[in-house]
Amino acid sequence: MKKREGDLSSPREDRVFEARLNRRWEELEKLYNSLYPDSGDGFDGFVEMLRRSWKARKPQLQEQDQLREQNPDWYRRRDMLGMMLYTGAFAGNLKGVESKLPYIQECGVNYLHLMPLLKSPKGRSDGGYAVSDFRSVQKELGTMEDLESLADSCREKGICLCLDFVMNHTSEEHEWAKRAREGEQSYRERYFFYDSWEIPREFEKTVPQVFPTTAPGSFTQLEDGQIVMTNFYPYQWDLNYGNPVVFCDMTENLLYLANRGIDVIRLDAVPYIWKELGTSCRNLPQVHTLSRMLRIACETVCPSVLLLGEVVMEPAKVVPYFGTWDRPECHMLYNVTTMASTWHTLATGDISLLRRQMEAVCALPKEFLFLNYLRCHDDIGWGLDYPWLRERFGIEEVPHKKYLNDYFTGKWPGSGSRGELYNDDPRLGDARLCGTTASLCGVEAAEYEKDPFRLERAISCDLTLHAWMLSQSGIPVIYSGDEIGQLNDWAYHEEPEKREDSRYIHRGNFQWELAELRGDPDTRPGKLFQGLRRLEQLRAQNPCFDADAEVWAEDSGSPHVLALCRRKNGQKLLCLFNFSPEFVRAGIKREGGYTELMYENHYDRIEDVELYPNGFAWLMADAGQSN
Repeated sequence: MKKREGDLSSPREDRVFEARLNRRWEELEKLYNSLYPDSGDGFDGFVEMLRRSWKARKPQLQEQDQLREQNPDWYRRRDMLGMMLYTGAFAGNLKGVESKLPYIQECGVNYLHLMPLLKSPKGRSDGGYAVSDFRSVQKELGTMEDLESLADSCREKGICLCLDFVMNHTSEEHEWAKRAREGEQSYRERYFFYDSWEIPREFEKTVPQVFPTTAPGSFTQLEDGQIVMTNFYPYQWDLNYGNPVVFCDMTENLLYLANRGIDVIRLDAVPYIWKELGTSCRNLPQVHTLSRMLRIACETVCPSVLLLGEVVMEPAKVVPYFGTWDRPECHMLYNVTTMASTWHTLATGDISLLRRQMEAVCALPKEFLFLNYLRCHDDIGWGLDYPWLRERFGIEEVPHKKYLNDYFTGKWPGSGSRGELYNDDPRLGDARLCGTTASLCGVEAAEYEKDPFRLERAISCDLTLHAWMLSQSGIPVIYSGDEIGQLNDWAYHEEPEKREDSRYIHRGNFQWELAELRGDPDTRPGKLFQGLRRLEQLRAQNPCFDADAEVWAEDSGSPHVLALCRRKNGQKLLCLFNFSPEFVRAGIKREGGYTELMYENHYDRIEDVELYPNGFAWLMADAGQSN
């Protein structure tokens, strides 16, 4: 198909699409043919799929597209605040979530991430990440019409809606998988099927295991002897993106969800989607080609939709998923290393690693936008900079991981944290950590022991960590329940479908009875809710929190206190975070006065500020200061 100008006799809306397509045609065709040089008329079919998806996009969304095209930085505002939640746990179903939008607005949230809710087999879905139908909602949560209604209501209230798109695999119960199992060759070619272990064994020589304890290996042998690639769990069959039909159909599924009104598509496990024998099957160059084509597809059909990449790896492997200035890929990525380093710092009381991490992040182009978080639906993996820790402190990886896990499960003397291990592998000395923010900060232990002094300290620690998250550039995202200090849900041990997965300890039902106390400052929910809202409002009010502000770390004079500075338009803010359970004095040398924003205390000097145990200070320079 040759590049052509839009038909001037076609409706104005279609001409808008054709103009977008023509601007990107040459690059899209080149990228497509680099992956699929022998696809015949595959590119023509891909373009027709884009055109079909555009025609299915309703006028309200097309109008939103044009408005956001005129303001491409619309999502980089300092008042953006996210919340992630499970639909069923939060409000029963999608209609329930829609009815709770006033509460979400009260939280200050304008970015709502719904955890996986598409159709998936009960008990064999990894929390919804084994999708059996990309165009249907789990029956108990509602219908696709309910999802679209929720999206419409969110749009009316200025709330962006985010949804996971599981790219790497489908459920074994997906129609494609069923037909492949029955022997239809065209569907077998959508996966990685083998009649013997010869090639799978070759793959496994170089492909790391994702879950060596709970799901060892990268292939599963079916009842009839056929072998299929399953990098994650046996019921999650890896898709073959070397097949252009897979890429076209999955892109159309993504655009179908965008056309329901979803604003942000989270690309799950995107580094894994291209497989090649003799490699790690991670972060291969073809993955970036696919990511770039997805970005072009969205810019052509639904330019108001953002792509969020789930890349849970070290910074050197994360940053490339932003793409380049002239060939961008994902709009946003998770700041996973900072999250893990934060919890390490809380356990050790030493800010060296976290300061090093922030210096690396601050050195990145300001165009790179991260989602910052303390907790999410998943576990905490200890992917730290161990070579640096070994060189600087003599810290070895395996013993240090054991220390961190002992600390956060309350086994370490003096620790008030209460968490559980996930995927514990004694052979490798490795395990990940689960638990709610409040329980990991010591709130649960303090309440159990009925110790009001320790409870105040734990609540202070919780607020400090949230203040730290809000001090970073990007979009802060709260895990539902953290705003009221929800504790671990140990009852999951009694549920057969959940008890083998310790991540359910922090996936409990939202406790609306606690939320009812959010207005009472004498309660745990009230202290946390009101404290967090105060922080969020301060962030939204002050330009120094803009994504393009200058940000850098400084020496605070204490190994326990992280000093982060922010500056924009003459406004200067010093953020101090005490990761010690003791009182500490710290600061930086600056002339002139400063006002602490949270509690409105004034300081003539800030080189010797007293910080409460696990406390913080946001110090704003008085107007007119030159330094």
